[in-house]
Amino acid sequence: MVAAVDLDAYFQRIDWSGGRDPTLETLAGLIKAHTARIPFENLDVLLGRTLRLDVEGLQDKIVGARRGGYCFEHASLFAAVLEALGFQVARHAARVVLFGPLAEAKRDHMFMTVAVSGATYVVDPGFGPFAPRFPVPLVDSSAGQTTHWMQRDGNFWVLHVTREDRQAVAGWASTLEVENPLDFEVFNHYIATHPKSPFVNWIFLSAVTPEGRVNVMNRKVTLLRGAAEPTATELADRAALRGLLRQHFGFDLPEVERLVVPAIPEWT
Repeated sequence: MVAAVDLDAYFQRIDWSGGRDPTLETLAGLIKAHTARIPFENLDVLLGRTLRLDVEGLQDKIVGARRGGYCFEHASLFAAVLEALGFQVARHAARVVLFGPLAEAKRDHMFMTVAVSGATYVVDPGFGPFAPRFPVPLVDSSAGQTTHWMQRDGNFWVLHVTREDRQAVAGWASTLEVENPLDFEVFNHYIATHPKSPFVNWIFLSAVTPEGRVNVMNRKVTLLRGAAEPTATELADRAALRGLLRQHFGFDLPEVERLVVPAIPEWT
């Protein structure tokens, strides 16, 4: 039997006391609260742990242990929550085009579309520092949007995002084919174990802070504070990484002090 989502525990995790009806207002409030409280992180991959996408495993890690996760974990948990509330949810895969052309991009990202109030919205809580904190209307237009919007490009729908330098770029592309939850088990296994997967080789962390956001790629730590220019520093060692997790990510993980990161040779 599939475990049921513990909605009360999840709402406590994201500090949500709003409505539970399947409305656009609820959807917008939940995605904002989820992205504010649950960080993006791939530390379990680097620690060689199995990443579970079943509801029980996700609740144990993200809700119970107050950890974060990467796209498959965020989206799988959030989809289960929405469905438990009565939302109409479709799961999709996308090709990330932030770092290369579409022709070279794999289908290795998970997001959802949600039909509500007579319209369809893209919901993507697991896109790290580029995750929209609101439901993005599935319409072919950039009018009135400042951080995220959808545009049509042939057979693909493209999510446009804003980078740290405030430049708008294409984030991912998808045909919006509906995927089964089991499809993401396959994608997840590849991303979490293949030696060429970036998540097996690099540290990727991102969390919302009271001032803005903190992003970590390997040793580089970037702090974003409103309209101010981003500031960048470097982690001195694993102990500094552990301290950063306590300060900005809401959890302590002693195991990171023995973390192996192939992209940081002196840490291997």
